[in-house]
Amino acid sequence: MTSLLVIKNELTKYAKTISKLFSMDVGICDKNLIRITGSGPQKIGEKIRGRANKKTLETKETTVILNPREDEICIGCSEKDSCLECLEISTPIKYEGKIIGLISLVSFDSKQKERVLENLKNYLDFVEQMAELISVRFIEYNENLEKTERENILSTILNIIQKGVLRFNENNTITSSNNFALKKIDLEKGVIGKKIEIISQNDYLMEQEIFKLRIEKKELDVLGTILPFESFGKNEKIFIFDDMNKVNDGIRELIETSNSVSLKDIIGESEFTQKLKERIRHVAPSKSTALITGESGTGKELVARALHYHSDRRNAPFVVINCAAIPESLLESELFGYVKGAFTGADKNGRMGKFELANGGVIFLDEIGDMPLYLQAKILRVIQERKVTRIGSNRVIDLDIRIIAATNVNLEKKIEEKEFREDLYYRLKVIPFEMMPLRERKEDILPIAKKLIKKYNKVTSKYINFVDIDVEKIFLNYDWPGNIRELENVVEFMFNLSDDTDILSISTIPDKLFENKIEEKKNNLSNLDIRIEEIDFLDDFENIEKEYIKKALKLYGENTEAKKKIAEKMNIGLTTLYRKIQKYNF
Repeated sequence: MTSLLVIKNELTKYAKTISKLFSMDVGICDKNLIRITGSGPQKIGEKIRGRANKKTLETKETTVILNPREDEICIGCSEKDSCLECLEISTPIKYEGKIIGLISLVSFDSKQKERVLENLKNYLDFVEQMAELISVRFIEYNENLEKTERENILSTILNIIQKGVLRFNENNTITSSNNFALKKIDLEKGVIGKKIEIISQNDYLMEQEIFKLRIEKKELDVLGTILPFESFGKNEKIFIFDDMNKVNDGIRELIETSNSVSLKDIIGESEFTQKLKERIRHVAPSKSTALITGESGTGKELVARALHYHSDRRNAPFVVINCAAIPESLLESELFGYVKGAFTGADKNGRMGKFELANGGVIFLDEIGDMPLYLQAKILRVIQERKVTRIGSNRVIDLDIRIIAATNVNLEKKIEEKEFREDLYYRLKVIPFEMMPLRERKEDILPIAKKLIKKYNKVTSKYINFVDIDVEKIFLNYDWPGNIRELENVVEFMFNLSDDTDILSISTIPDKLFENKIEEKKNNLSNLDIRIEEIDFLDDFENIEKEYIKKALKLYGENTEAKKKIAEKMNIGLTTLYRKIQKYNF
């Protein structure tokens, strides 16, 4: 019986095609494990290595080593300590029940291994199918059916891979295609016999060139590679391409943030919070830019995410960039992206910018007040034209995007100081949101605190059901200069000091909250012209408050206008004051 060596040239072409398409080392050997062809470090004519191959010869079945060096097959291997393999698959090539050779796929890349494990059955089916096809090719070689078999094998390989493949001749006429390409091009009468145009965009992404693929009236932006291909004496070419949107979606999954926030996640009972929710609900479907201003820690990003969630873009990307956290020298490339070789130190693969990543969805420009002036002009142009161009490229990318910006600085003051563009300010402030600090919406403090307690119950081994009434009082009378972020910090601090009881007790309160309460009462009493020495500040805080309200009512009166003035002096809502008056039986 002849050896597989008689179809070496054919096997070499198949091995190169498989290796190119799957980025794995391919080896094909005869029954004596002598390498006939393939890719990788081993030379042709050498005895092929690998414990999986020896096991396959013994069992005549496919062998898979998922964890080289740890698998029991590898026990006693002399090359175990120097082995770099991550995965090995070995399948017998049979003819009339006897092994005439082996086909092996080897991965030295952990990421490639992960992709194989995610779809292991299909990979094993593919290897076994290839082995069977090679066996058939061997038989048909002996029966002079070389041409038919070559086309069948190539067609099978191309239709298995999830990339488009088009073969075309020197006249740029398509001679064959795989199913993936047909699906993406979507021409009613197919593509065979059609003229193909592959126009380079002089742009690169993920080490692949960007092309515009044009067939009749169909036009696609794709990532691709053109390879020469010799078929029975004819010089043809193969175009292997990937859907640009598919690649973009894969990159987005790695980069974009995806924490969904709905209106139910915005906690609070104050009039401000209720109006805020209503406004979000009303303007969320809009495409207009929004500007969210307010002190640090007031929940600006929460509002931005809620706008995204309640819009028709909720399933599209929400991409965040903090303009203050990225060095000025890198901010432009982060926003707009760049192509291969755009500047010294650029990633050799190029990079998509945040605007491009957010295409179809929302980009959140946090701390935009810290953006340098020269970039403000470019952001203004993006807002007006809805187009972006990567650094080093001349290809214009159309954007379907909503821009939401936020800042904790006074932009109008920055405009006066010539540090922020007035035209950009008004283009951003189409839909303004001004976040009220926590000290001005006291009714929200306890609901937010309780929500945070539920959060830390989940992330700690403790389970707190109740909050000491004295803790609630202190929370309500503290100014919270750090707003919700500071409130969360305090709750987390108290959780760490809590014992095994189910109560968040006053013993765990940070000292600064006590100090703030005493100082606040002194200031309030001073405003009402009440002598401080009349009250013993060592008394319970509740007694201080009761005495305060009693004297305030006597000083200002008990009508509605008087009570509004007292509530304002106490820095609380009018409804809260009414509850306290009822509580103290005034």
